[in-house]
Amino acid sequence: MPVYANAEQLYTVLRRVFEKVKERPDAIDSFTSSNLVIRLRLTDLDAEVLLDGRQPPMEVFFGARPGKADLELTMTADLLHEVWCGRRKLKDAFFGGQIQSSGNIFLAMKLTDLFREAERAYTLVQQDGSASLGAQSGQEDSSS
Repeated sequence: MPVYANAEQLYTVLRRVFEKVKERPDAIDSFTSSNLVIRLRLTDLDAEVLLDGRQPPMEVFFGARPGKADLELTMTADLLHEVWCGRRKLKDAFFGGQIQSSGNIFLAMKLTDLFREAERAYTLVQQDGSASLGAQSGQEDSSS
């Protein structure tokens, strides 16, 4: 059974996750000073998240956005859930072929701190029950 019923529910949870991530800007400084734009494509829900690290504060957009990202990572939302819950290692999923990429994969090294902080925030969101709340609007959002 999938973790998320639809993209709207996923976006609701990820909005909360990235709000918590942005509460600790020093923890993601390596990303916000990277000048990178990263797109996460979550194929099972036909969802996209764009992470803009071109300048602090990090901007996060939900839903399809035009333009090219420096790095695109494609996976299922269930896999992202497993990684952020600590059940799967990102490296193993990538080298196991469950994550596809386009762009310079060496740029993914600049995501380490961001993903580590997102893992921490995802756990907090799960613990406070935010992950089980109903879906909100899936419109693009530049939650700053």
